Amino acid sequence: MNTSPAADFARRLFEESGLTSSHEPIDVMLVSIFLEKHYGLNGRLGRLATEKDDTFRLRTDTSDHLVKVSPPDEAEAVVDLQTAAMRFLENAAPQLPIQRVKLTADGRDSVAIRLNDGRTRILRVFEFVAGPVMAHTSPDDEQLAKAGEMLARVDEALMAFTHPADRRGLVWDIRHFHQLTGLLEYTPTPEHRRMAETVFRHFDTAVVPRLSDLETQVIHGDFSPYNIVVDPNSDHFVTGVIDFGDTVRSAVIFDPAVPMANLLGTTPEHPWRDACAFVAGYQRERPIQDAELPLLPIAALARLTLRALITNWRAERAPERREYILDHAKDDWINVERSLAVRLDDVVAHLREANPGHS
Repeated sequence: MNTSPAADFARRLFEESGLTSSHEPIDVMLVSIFLEKHYGLNGRLGRLATEKDDTFRLRTDTSDHLVKVSPPDEAEAVVDLQTAAMRFLENAAPQLPIQRVKLTADGRDSVAIRLNDGRTRILRVFEFVAGPVMAHTSPDDEQLAKAGEMLARVDEALMAFTHPADRRGLVWDIRHFHQLTGLLEYTPTPEHRRMAETVFRHFDTAVVPRLSDLETQVIHGDFSPYNIVVDPNSDHFVTGVIDFGDTVRSAVIFDPAVPMANLLGTTPEHPWRDACAFVAGYQRERPIQDAELPLLPIAALARLTLRALITNWRAERAPERREYILDHAKDDWINVERSLAVRLDDVVAHLREANPGHS
């Protein structure tokens, strides 16, 4: 990126999001020592692929746990925001299947690991939510709607939640999309660049003028099919909501826009079908304001385009996570192209038809 004010803003945003630096994976033995000392846990640790932190599945004789160690460049206040949101939901909406945080032996939510270079990493332990994630299943329209209902319930419960760090800078927060045009220089082909420019134009025209008056609150921020644990044979379908790593205060409509982005193009002949089925369920529980509904498809396209733009940028700078990063975004440009082939007015009309309460 260049040195313009916009580029400086983008650089700060990436830094605050913990995406600008690479780090050595934490030593498994060190994690084991901390687990035994502070949690009284012993077992087999298996490393799991993630975007930026170190994550393990801990198998003990009696139960399994998920162990996360934050990146050294992620602020402790941001880690606390993530944990506090989960704690808040556990107390305010205990019926929701939110992944639970395990306390240390002396009643704390986490443990600080001080590194030799002076940096700090935060270790946390969660219950392990068994079952497939939605990304590894083939949900029908009603199951997608059930997932949408679940996010709406999470958003309803989070309305009253506040935290000193909830206004943190996060590059994945869609409200910053229009300030990240510098990422266009990382587009792999001229055609990809043209598609991205089209999405930026839609966003600048429709969303940017409305940013200051959109309904806002703390949102999950990454309710993707990889963070939704499901049981296809259950009437409830969703059995677990995991990974609050992108929790942030932002526009409410940007929360359903994230799963929409992940669902775009999954049915090539009807690229918006699955995304619209999800939103239909969301609106059964939490109707989207009529004036904001037309912005939702554009926000979804912005999120999908953002991930496509960031992918190669990230893969170059974090080679140890390259495979994970590229795998999660391998079809993004194809899905952007498919989705842009549909008139956005038609998408909005379909969303309204699925919710007769809209006029």
